[in-house]
Parts: sequence; structure tokens; C-alpha cells
Amino acid sequence: MALTKILLIFSLLVSLSSAFSTNILDFCVADYNFPVTPAGYPCKNPANLTVDDFVFSGLGVPGNTSNVFKLGVNLAFDFSFPALNGLGIGIGRLDIGVGGVVPLHSHRATEILLLMEGSILTGFIGSDNTAYYKTLNKGDIMVFPASLLHFQVNVGSVPAVAFSSLNSANPGFENVVTSLGGNDLPTEVIKRMSLLDASQIRKLKKLFGGSN
Repeated sequence: MALTKILLIFSLLVSLSSAFSTNILDFCVADYNFPVTPAGYPCKNPANLTVDDFVFSGLGVPGNTSNVFKLGVNLAFDFSFPALNGLGIGIGRLDIGVGGVVPLHSHRATEILLLMEGSILTGFIGSDNTAYYKTLNKGDIMVFPASLLHFQVNVGSVPAVAFSSLNSANPGFENVVTSLGGNDLPTEVIKRMSLLDASQIRKLKKLFGGSN
């Protein structure tokens, strides 16, 4: 009998805790005057907010594709769109020039991509090394599970435009190529790990600011 009462009291406390610990605030617009923490940014005073805090216009502008990947990216994440802070969602615009690519990369969030213009070959690699890839055309979507390596390649004759939504306001981004070329690990070490030629590794380091 005593154990039953204890369990009932415990269940009640858990229920009350859940009720009071979720949805205390409707939102938490980021205050960039303070540093970001592992839990996100501190909140602006709601009394100082306007509707403009909840609007972002940056995705209407094409990204700059004048780079080695012919890729332009505009992101609405918590560091650029403060209203997303703590909401667990983000969106980006990808402009991929003719022959351009979104290089092999991963992030800690699931992504769904909607192709608006052009044709792209896109896919991901499962943890068992199975490659899932397909050519997408205007209006097609594809999902990329969290943490798996994935890519996009413009295989059409015109620039491609896609919108990518992720279930994180700050999903992180690790690019395989720039990670190899942008660090100060000795070239010989990378050569042994990657089986790449030393000349190719030095070329990547020159492109992406690495050393050694």
C-alpha cells in the first residue's frame, strides 16, 4: 500500500514538473548582446519585440557562387534569424552554379531539401556504406537522415536553386573536403589516414587555409 502511494505521488510530481517546465515561454528571440551557450542564446525582453523580429528576408537573395564549389548559401539559423532560437528548426537557400556542388558533408540534424529550379544529383551514404542517390528535378524533395554524409551536384545546364529545412536552429556543418584542407595536421598524417597523394593534400591546404 505504501509503495502504491509513493508511486502515485511520484507520477503526480513528474506530471506537474512536465506541465511547468514546457511552454513556459511561447518563444525566446535571441539576444545577440550576450554570448551563445550550449542551450542557445539568452532571450530578448518580450516587451521590446515587434513583428519584425519574426520575419527574415534573406532567402530572397541569391547566394554568391563565385568560389571553388560554385555554391552560394544563405542561412536562416539562430545566429542570423534570432526568432528561431530554441525552436528546433532552420532553413537555408542553396544556389548551385552550372557544374557546381554542395560537397560531401554532415550535420547533427535531419534535412529535407526542396528543389525549386534546375536538376541536381543528390544523395547520402548510409552507415553500412550503401549510397542512396537520385537526380531531382523542379518540385522534387529528398530527405537526409541526421549525421549521414550527403551531397548535391548540379547536373543541369542552368543554375539550380534549392531550399533546405532542418530540425535544428543550429545544426552544425562539417565539410569533408574543407576539413581535410583547412587544418594544421601534418600532410604525412593525412596522407596515411586518407590514402590521398601528398600533392593533392597540399593543394587542399592551399585552397582552404591549412598548414603543415
